[in-house]
Amino acid sequence: MRKELTAKGKATRNRIIEGAAEVLREKDVSVATLDDVMARTRTSKSQLFHYFPEGKDELLLAVAHHEADQVLEDQQPYLGCLDSWEAWQRWRDVVVERYEEQGERCPMGSLVLHLGRSTPGARDVVVTLMRQWQASLATGIRALQTAGHLPADLDVEHRAAALLAGLQGGVAILQSTGRADHLRAALDLGIEDLRRAAAA
Repeated sequence: MRKELTAKGKATRNRIIEGAAEVLREKDVSVATLDDVMARTRTSKSQLFHYFPEGKDELLLAVAHHEADQVLEDQQPYLGCLDSWEAWQRWRDVVVERYEEQGERCPMGSLVLHLGRSTPGARDVVVTLMRQWQASLATGIRALQTAGHLPADLDVEHRAAALLAGLQGGVAILQSTGRADHLRAALDLGIEDLRRAAAA
């Protein structure tokens, strides 16, 4: 069992993770090395293995968790406050902008693919992200219900799941083609569908 890190130790570990994330946004995970990370973060090999004793895969898994958290953080404050139609539109715009800027490369996706299903915790990164993302969308839909903008009997989880599925499909196509048209269409139609439910 590992010892609990001190505040300074946690800060150093986070600095290594953030530096590794920067490296992996510039280089493919298959060619990035621990030497690249050490150079970027100005840490020694002994320091690196002190915080990540199992080596590169342990560091990559930590970076995958960091990138997953960043996906949700980049959508704030809008994702956490979807209580009006205007807020939903702002969230939509932020999501489209984020993925247009990211382009065809997905750091988290590449990391999880590289680690594979055999690495403990790799699949959980994606499962946890999707669960949290859907929960945030569901909270936003319930906020619209509370405000009287949506009927109380609307199937919230079903709508949130459909929105997330459409979003992810749009992102996948963007990463394949470099075009965000499908992502925009999925989000626009998903929000429009909610508005139709309100009108009904």
